[in-house]
Amino acid sequence: MRRTILFFALFLVVESAEFFPNERDALLQLRDSVNSSVLDLHSHWTGPPCYNNQSKWAGISCSNGHVNQLVLEGIQLTGSLPPTFLLHIAYLTKISFRNNLLYGPVPNLTGLIYLEFVFLSENRFSGLIPFGYTELKKLTELELQGNDLEGSIPPFDQQTLIDFNVSSNKLEGPIPETPVLKRFSKSCYENNANLCGEVVGIPCSISPASPPKAPSEKKKNGLKVWSIALIAAAVAVLVLISIMFILFRYFRRSKRMETQGEDKQGNISIENVVKRSYWSKSTEDPEKTLDLIFFEKDMSVFDMDDLLRASAEVLGKGKLSTTYKAILESGSVVAVKRLKEMNSLSKKEFTQLVQLLGKLKHENLVEMLSFYYSKEEKLIVYEYVPQGDLFGLLHENRGIGRQPLNWTARISLIKDVAKGLNFLHQSLQSHKVPHGNIRSKNVLIQQDQSKNYHSKLTDYGFFPLLPSKESLRKIAVGKSPEFSQGKKLTRKADIYCFGILLLEVITGKVPGELFSPENGVTSYVDDDLSEWVRTVVNNDWSTDILDMEILAQKEGYDEMLKLTELALQCTDEAPEKRPKMSEVLRRIEEIELEPKNLVTDVEDDSVS
Repeated sequence: MRRTILFFALFLVVESAEFFPNERDALLQLRDSVNSSVLDLHSHWTGPPCYNNQSKWAGISCSNGHVNQLVLEGIQLTGSLPPTFLLHIAYLTKISFRNNLLYGPVPNLTGLIYLEFVFLSENRFSGLIPFGYTELKKLTELELQGNDLEGSIPPFDQQTLIDFNVSSNKLEGPIPETPVLKRFSKSCYENNANLCGEVVGIPCSISPASPPKAPSEKKKNGLKVWSIALIAAAVAVLVLISIMFILFRYFRRSKRMETQGEDKQGNISIENVVKRSYWSKSTEDPEKTLDLIFFEKDMSVFDMDDLLRASAEVLGKGKLSTTYKAILESGSVVAVKRLKEMNSLSKKEFTQLVQLLGKLKHENLVEMLSFYYSKEEKLIVYEYVPQGDLFGLLHENRGIGRQPLNWTARISLIKDVAKGLNFLHQSLQSHKVPHGNIRSKNVLIQQDQSKNYHSKLTDYGFFPLLPSKESLRKIAVGKSPEFSQGKKLTRKADIYCFGILLLEVITGKVPGELFSPENGVTSYVDDDLSEWVRTVVNNDWSTDILDMEILAQKEGYDEMLKLTELALQCTDEAPEKRPKMSEVLRRIEEIELEPKNLVTDVEDDSVS
């Protein structure tokens, strides 16, 4: 008995100890080598990195007591990575430093035999791609685009590799003709001036180390070489002329700007997007502004010249706009939205509305900072919200290793959206539809220091600027029943769209996709989810509507069904039967405050 007690005590000591100090020391080495203006690693990385297979360290995930994921994306990390710090974190499966400002060589990954995902894109890494990366036997995805890497591409040939991108670097030489590297498209190698090979369609120079030939053969071979060189030069000239013509058309016609101003990976330059229209002194557009117009004087810490010099990447493309992340030379980051289908608007119409929207301040609205107007180019600059959108949080990376989005987080995010929308409805009394485009991709996500999620609405207030019914079809209110029936839209169209968002959060399903309950009943397709949910509820399959991630929690079931009932009221076909936004917010707050009841016998319950 005494021996058993002693063993148990020793077990508890081992369980509570910092069992893998080498991993912690390696992470602290990283912490002390970099800085972030967004996340203070010194305050977030304390204590043991793993405890009970969980981590309180920002960006760290654990498995079997070991650190297995290191993900620090879009937090403006600056500095150089310690060259060998990862070698002491032997069980890593994923590394991501995407969208930061890191420089120096890429990290040494030798010996990381479990590594599957390596995301180092959109930084300032330089030097060579280590040959050792070809020895990572489980490597599945490798993203190195948007850096300053030099030298040649190593001969990657891992059969596991399904995603590979080295575009927008300074790589040179022939692309190795391995079966794996031949899988990837030309766009994965673009914007490397000196790469050649079959994949990019640029022939490499012929090696001189061929065996000696008879004089006549040499002459013929020389003729072939010169022929190839002349053909290549002619093709290059034709390509150059074509590019110049396309660019000319690109900057003259706004409808073509979107498809020709960006590459397939979303890497662009703000200068390439707007510089010609900005600097043009043509009298064709006497009303255009010559600089950014800020909503508040103390916000004007950068100007149009700074924006033109900014590096940028595509954050998202909608039917009426494209949004870019722009990194200014000062290190500040903003979001720039290019509006489409608004070229018929006068400067007065556009300016009056945008000035009104720019004065709106609320914790659940993405703040507008400034705007730019010309006849063919309209930009709005927003604060940058770095942690993605609700669509990504709900639907991306489903499967093994995903951190479930629990019920508490979901209702908190929904309440934030409701607060922001209610503020818009109160502040924009003259607007028939105050938001107009409520959908999960227009709900941006933030996490506080306690890792609690918060949300902010973006893309709000543009309904009055849309010139035609065809434009309205492209935004969320174009899915409402009253629009399809040819009726006038009111603020109740916003309520309808909010109800669809509620159902998306509850079900975990994407509006417009094919749905089939697990018990094999008939599939339903509906653009707005509401008809499918009503059908399932009316057939007493109430649990089938819930996302498996929240159903597995076995708590909050009553609250889930009450929120579903509210969502179905919001999506009533008759606009007059839908509740006001203030009523919707009040009911959500009441549901959130209710005590959570454990799920016991759910088969007999359904939504009325």
